[in-house]
Amino acid sequence: MTAARDATISSEKPRSRTTSWRVRLALLLLMAVAAVTVWVTNRALTDRFTESTRNRAELRLALYSGNLVSELGRHAIVPQLLARDQALISALQSNDFSLSTQRLISFVEEIGAASIMLMAQDGRTVAATDRNRLGETHRNAAYFIDALRSKTTVFSAIRSEVGSYRFTYSRRIVDTSGILGVIVVEVDLQKFERAWAGISDAVMVSDSTGTIILATESRWRGLSEVDALQLQTPEGAIQRAIRATTDWTALPADAYLQGEAVMRLESRIPFQGWRLTSFTTYASIRERVNTVLALEIMGFAILLALAFYALSRRTALRMALFQRESAELRVLNARLQREIAERERMQETLAVAEQSLAQSSKLAALGEMSAAVSHELNQPLAAMKTYLAGARLLLNRNRPEEALASFGRIDDLIERMGAITRQLKSYARKGGDAFSPVNMGDALASSLSMMEPQLRQRHVKIARILPEQPVYVMGDRMRIEQVMVNLLRNALDATKSVADPEVEILLAAGETATLSVRDNGMGIKDFGSLFEPFYTTKQPGDGVGLGLAISSGIVNDLGGRLTARNGQNGGAVFEMQLPILVDGIEAAE
Repeated sequence: MTAARDATISSEKPRSRTTSWRVRLALLLLMAVAAVTVWVTNRALTDRFTESTRNRAELRLALYSGNLVSELGRHAIVPQLLARDQALISALQSNDFSLSTQRLISFVEEIGAASIMLMAQDGRTVAATDRNRLGETHRNAAYFIDALRSKTTVFSAIRSEVGSYRFTYSRRIVDTSGILGVIVVEVDLQKFERAWAGISDAVMVSDSTGTIILATESRWRGLSEVDALQLQTPEGAIQRAIRATTDWTALPADAYLQGEAVMRLESRIPFQGWRLTSFTTYASIRERVNTVLALEIMGFAILLALAFYALSRRTALRMALFQRESAELRVLNARLQREIAERERMQETLAVAEQSLAQSSKLAALGEMSAAVSHELNQPLAAMKTYLAGARLLLNRNRPEEALASFGRIDDLIERMGAITRQLKSYARKGGDAFSPVNMGDALASSLSMMEPQLRQRHVKIARILPEQPVYVMGDRMRIEQVMVNLLRNALDATKSVADPEVEILLAAGETATLSVRDNGMGIKDFGSLFEPFYTTKQPGDGVGLGLAISSGIVNDLGGRLTARNGQNGGAVFEMQLPILVDGIEAAE
C-alpha cells in the first residue's frame, strides 16, 4: 500500500510542474490580452465618442442657424405689410394717432416682435408698442435714414450703449403725395442668447465684417473672435479650455493644450454673410472613455485576483486531500462492506416483490382485457344475431339474394371483431398504426349501419345534421367508429325509459371537427366518475362501464378530447373534438 502511494506521489510531481507552467503561461496571456483590450478600447471609444460629440455639435449648429434664419425671415415681411395698412396711412395723413399705438400693440402680440414704432416724416415717434418711447426723435438713426433712402425693407444691427445689439427691420410709408413716415419692427434675437446660455458649449454669431453680434459671453459682443478669446472669461470648463487656446489660426480644430482641448465648429448663416461659431470641450469624451477603461481594468484585476485565489485554494485543497486520504479510505472500506451486505438483502427482497407484482399485474391485465373484449364484441355479436335471424327468414321466403346481403354484413362484422381483438392487443403499448385522413361523415354512416338492428328494434328517431363539405381528420378510422358506436349505444340506453326517444347527431367543422350526440333521456348526474373504468349506471348484464373510459382514451390518443354535459332541454350531450385536417395541414387548438 505504501509503495503504491509513493509511486502515485512520484508520478504527480512531473504533472504538477507541467500544470505550473501552464498556469504561468495563462496568467501572462491574460495580462497581454488585458493590455491589448485596454489599448484597442481607448482608441475605438475615443474615435467613437469624438465623432458622436462632433455630430451633436454640428446638429446643434444647424438647429441654431435654422432658428435664426426662421426668426429673421418671419419678421422681414412685417414692415411691408404694415406700410400698406390703411389705418396707419390715414393716421399719418391726418396727424391723428390716438388709435395707432393700440393698433401696433395688437400687431406685436400676433407676430411676437420685440417692439414696433411708427415715425413721422421728421423722425418723431408718433406711435409705439412701448409707450415710453412716444415723442422720441430718430432722425439720425441708421434704420430711419436707410429706410427713407430705400424703396425696400431695410435691416439694421445697431449696438446699444450697454453693449448689446438691436436688430430692426424698417420701411418707409408712402402715398400719392410722397413719403409719410417710417415703420420700424424690432426683432428679439437676444432670446437665442438666453437659450444658448443653458448649454455647455460657447456660441457666437458674427456679421460679414467678423464682429460678434450675439454670444453666450456678453463681453464678446462688438469684438472680433481673436480679441474675444484673449479676454479673461468666467471660470468653467469650456472657458478654461478656450483661454488655453489663444490662437485658433495656428492650431488645428481638434487640439489638446495643457491637458485640455476644444472643438471649434463654424457654420455659414444664409443671411447677409453672418457666421455661427461654437466651441465644445473634449472633457466629457475623456471622462466617458476613462470610465469604460476603468471598468475594463477593474474586470481584468478581478480576474487576476480570482485566478491567484483559485491557485492558492487548489494548493491548500491538495494538501488537505493528502492528509485526509488515509482516514477516508478506511471509512470508505467499512461503508462499502456494509453497503454490499445491505444490497444483497435488498436484492433478495426485491426478487420476491417483483414476482408478486408480476403475478398481480398479469391478473389485473387479464381482468381488464376480458372485460374490454366482452364489451367491445357484444355489439357486433348482437348485430350478427339479428342479421342471422333475418337471413333465416329470407331463405324460408325464397329470397336468397337479400339473404346474401345479410351474410355480407355478417362478414363485415366478423372483420370488425378481428380488428377489435388486434386493437385490444395494442392497448398495453403507446402508439399504433400510422394515421390516415378519415372522412367523419363516412365513419358516422358506417357506425349507424352497425347500429341499424338496435335502431329498428327500438324505433328511435335519428336526426343528423352534417355540413355540405366533407370533414376530414387525421386518425384511425376503426377507432373513431368505435367511439361513435359507444356514444350511439349510450344514447340508445339513456332513452329506454322515454316514450318518444330521439337522438340528434351534429357534425360541425371549425377550428376542430366536433361530433355532438344528444339524447332526450334523464341526463347525467355524476360527472366526476363518468370516464372512470368500470363505472356504469346500467342494470347488471347491460354493460361493464368500460365504453366511455376506452372512448376517452382513444380520443386523447388522437389529439382531441371527449366531453359531456347536460342539454338545455334535458338529456345528455357528448362531444368528440378532433384536430381538423385543412389542406393537408393539421390545425390543432
